[in-house]
Amino acid sequence: MKQQVLVLYLATSALDARVVGWSSYDGTGRTNPTAGDGDEPPYETGVDALRDGWRLFQASQLIPPYPGHEYDTSFLKHEFFFEKMS
Repeated sequence: MKQQVLVLYLATSALDARVVGWSSYDGTGRTNPTAGDGDEPPYETGVDALRDGWRLFQASQLIPPYPGHEYDTSFLKHEFFFEKMS
């Protein structure tokens, strides 16, 4: 078995929120995705990925912003990791 990994960055911590960024990795060798190779996300939401057979195996921890830093830019904090086994 070989693993495919899909990382979706969502607009909020809700799994049905809109996808705002993504990356994918294909351990099967059938595809060779690269960063920035598409303008459209592979799914509209994380729930759509689940419906297509991806298994959720990690969601980022919800950490409140430090007081006074609510509007600082940083990493995309609503990150979800999915996998498919082939």
